[in-house]
Amino acid sequence: MRKPIRNRAEARKRLNKDQSKSRMMGKGGRSMDRCWSKATWATQAIHYCLGLVGASLLLLTVAACSNEEQREKSAASASPRSSAPSMDPRADSQPAIVFLGTSLTAGYGLLESESFPALIEARLSDSSGHTYRVVNAGVSGDTSAGGLRRLDWLLRLPMAVLVLELGANDMLRGQSVSQLRSNLEAILEQTRQTHPNVKFLIAGMRAAPNLGPDYVREFDALYPALAKQFDAGLVPFLLEDVAASRSLNQADGIHPTAEGHALIAERVWTHLDDLIR
Repeated sequence: MRKPIRNRAEARKRLNKDQSKSRMMGKGGRSMDRCWSKATWATQAIHYCLGLVGASLLLLTVAACSNEEQREKSAASASPRSSAPSMDPRADSQPAIVFLGTSLTAGYGLLESESFPALIEARLSDSSGHTYRVVNAGVSGDTSAGGLRRLDWLLRLPMAVLVLELGANDMLRGQSVSQLRSNLEAILEQTRQTHPNVKFLIAGMRAAPNLGPDYVREFDALYPALAKQFDAGLVPFLLEDVAASRSLNQADGIHPTAEGHALIAERVWTHLDDLIR
């Protein structure tokens, strides 16, 4: 039982106390402090988790952009590998056999000496009468458009033969065959304008069956047509006897092993030897 209020100050004090108690109590006599504490904790936990997810997504996005940016910079600044000591292609008058291509030409996942252009270079060194040097202008992930953008640098070389291995990445990205053809024609035309006596060897590829019969037919017919149009040598399918062999491909099932490159080198050499003999 409450004591009687004796003066105004005591009345004000009791009123404040009652209001405070009312705020602190809920139905059933549960303390609102505890409820508020739990709600606050839950809210903070949700915000914390969302913060982590957001941060993770941001990091993944930045990393992806950074990797893509790095690949673009690498492709844009990539200069061909050559056994020649000079960094300036104009400083060496030795006739060059230039391999312009993708990761297949670059020898992805292998030592530089294990790529098929390097194996052909070694074969040239062992053959009497050949004075050519080999320039490996393969860039992993490159498309025909990328090869066309890099062509200006290569045209400064005293190019005797251009071995063209492009189109696989265009195909894997589902790019139109008409655009691929336009880019490859531009590469061949510009090269011949700069080097009228250059010889061409075109490395043919085959389309993946899941791209549909029309695309496959158009893509597969492109390389023989280009060879005829530019009077070029043709390797009908660069990965013949290699693509379907698990033991001749690396773990990714796409890029040939050193043994696979040795077989490719033999096949390319057969056609190349006819051009330079």
